[in-house]
Parts: sequence; C-alpha cells; structure tokens
Amino acid sequence: MFEDQSIIVTLFLVFTSAALTATLMLYSRQALIIGYIFAGIVLGPWCLNWVSDTRLIADIADVGILFLLFLLGLNLTPQKLLHLFRQTTLVTLMTSVVFCATGWSIAWLFGFSALEAFLIGVAAIFSSTIIGIKLLPTTILHHRHTGEVIISVLLFQDMVAIVVMIGLQGLESGHLQAANLLRPLLALPLLIVIAFALDRLVLLRLFSRLDKVQEYIFLLTLAWCLGIAQLAHSVGLSYEIGAFLAGVIFASHPISLVIAERLKPLRDFFLVLFFFALGASLKLDAIQSVAVPAMILALVLLLMKPVVFRYTLGQVAESPRLAWETGWRLGQMSEFSLLIAYLAVGIPGIGAETIILINVATVLTFIGSSSIVVLKFPTPVAVSDRLRRN
Repeated sequence: MFEDQSIIVTLFLVFTSAALTATLMLYSRQALIIGYIFAGIVLGPWCLNWVSDTRLIADIADVGILFLLFLLGLNLTPQKLLHLFRQTTLVTLMTSVVFCATGWSIAWLFGFSALEAFLIGVAAIFSSTIIGIKLLPTTILHHRHTGEVIISVLLFQDMVAIVVMIGLQGLESGHLQAANLLRPLLALPLLIVIAFALDRLVLLRLFSRLDKVQEYIFLLTLAWCLGIAQLAHSVGLSYEIGAFLAGVIFASHPISLVIAERLKPLRDFFLVLFFFALGASLKLDAIQSVAVPAMILALVLLLMKPVVFRYTLGQVAESPRLAWETGWRLGQMSEFSLLIAYLAVGIPGIGAETIILINVATVLTFIGSSSIVVLKFPTPVAVSDRLRRN
C-alpha cells in the first residue's frame, strides 16, 4: 500500500498506529507499551507489511534507550551507586543462577540440545532495563530506595550481559579468549577516569561561562550523553553503560534537574519507535513451532521472578514490600535477551527455533510484566489516577 517508504511516511505510520492502539489500551485499562508492540505486529513485514524497513526504526529507537539511561543516571550519585552495588551483587548472582537453570530445564524438556538450552537459560537471566525504568515514576521512586535497588540490579545484569555477548562473538568467530572477557572489567575504570576528567576540564568550564544560553546548554547536554556513550563503545563497553555514566557525572551540575525534564519527551519519542520495532520484528509464520515452549517459559518466569527476588532481597535485609515490588517490576526478560539471540545466529549447534523461542518469550514477558506493573504499582502510564505518577 505504501510503496514510498520515506522516513516521513514511516514515522506517520508508526505514530498514527501507536496513537490508535494506545487509545484502545487506555480504554481497556492495559499498558501503553502493549499497544505499541501490537501496532508493530500489525503494520510490520509479517502482517500488513506497511512498514517494511524495521531495521531503520530499530536503529533510531536505540537513541531512546540511551536517553532513558542518561536520565536514570541523573538521579544517582556515585557514592550511592557504589553502596547499592555492594548490596545487590549477591542478589544478582544468586538470581542469575536460578533463572538460568530454569530456562535451561524448560528448554531441555522440550528437546533442545544442551547448548541451545544453555543459551535459552542465559537469555532468561536478564530483566528489561527499558521496562523497569520506563515504568518507574521519575519524581518518586528514583528518589526512594525501591527505585535505587531496581536500578542497581539492572546495571549489574547489564555488565553480565556484555560479558556474555563478547563470549558469543568469540564462539561465532572461533577465537574466544579470556582476555576478551576481561576487557569490559578493565575498560570500565578507564572510562570513568576519562569521563570525570572531561567533565572537570571541559564541561564544567563551558557551563560556568555559557549557562545563560538555554539552547546551547540543551545541545551541549545531548553531545555529552552521546559522546560518552560512543566513548564507552570504543573501549569495549556498551553504549548504554556510557550513557548512564554520563548521567551520573552530569548529576553533580545544578542544571541537571532542568535538563532531565526537557529530555523526557525526546526519550518517549524514541521509545515508541523501540516497542513498535520490537513488534514488527516478530516472524509470525515461524512462531507456531515454538509457541508452546515460549508461552511456558514466559509464564514460568513471570510467576517465578517476583518470588525469587522477594526471597533473595529478603536475605540482604530489604523489607518484604520492597522485595515484592522489585520482583514484579523485574519479572520479564530483557532487550539483552533479544540481542543475545541475534548474536547467536550462525553459531554451530544453535538452530533457528532457539532464536525464535527467545524472541517470542521475551515479547510475551514484556506484555505480561508491563500489564501487571501498570495495574498494581505507581507508573507514569497507569490508567488509574491513583497509581499515575510522573
């Protein structure tokens, strides 16, 4: 129908369909995120095929993830972050073992090979940074202990995911070395030192002289966020970790809260694209072969993750109420699960059904988890006035 796939036509289709499905979600008291994913499924290549270039949308949408993590960093001081890492390291390691074993067991029961089952188990470890942070009220939970615990768990998981992805790349190329796995751990301190030096020697001086020009401050902030993200990627880390670190360092500037408010609409623009692209990427004709194991894996994780987080956080002296809420908010798989599946394509012994199962289970947990959180806890997109918090 739409043969001229210009960027304007694509954006028109994405946001018009997202607005329509979001309206349906609000009237049916469901999460807006579900509407965005559903719009992508309907208009994507595997249904109406009105939006065929999903790779372009996904690339643009990645910017929204960077802004999301940058805003997240603006609400945490380095001292608080180190304290939280010490507290949640054991929790993250314990839960990772449990979730990996669960994913492996389900996959093995459905006849997947040991290597395929292990990959599915690894994909089950991670919770979504996007879902977890998107549904946190920035003016409340980010300044309370609940939000801080969620953030620290997610960031530690992100570090684990980076090591896993480097390992998969090594398996694909046939050159997996211990030095490559240690590189992210060595690169992180280097990135911190460089970022702090740039902040003190460059950013602070520019702010002190030119902070009265609001347009320039906004432009400089975007350059800082994307620049540190690119620097992180250059030293072997992820763009996401770089954007978060840029936010943590920027938080020391008095203007950080003003910048945070200005970036929220820009963040939401790109995140709509992310969830649309996620729905559009689902290969509907291939889902049937893995529908049952994918649904079972998704259901087990949705029910199991809150219980496991409740128990493990209780072991480090967190309150039952905080532990339950944290568990429900982290009760899904992750965008890193999708990326791990993508990197596993081409590895000997990993079949196409394994990749499709991970993709489908991830989307199902996104839908299920966001619905539960929106209905039970305060979020910026709650359909209930009582639970809506910006």
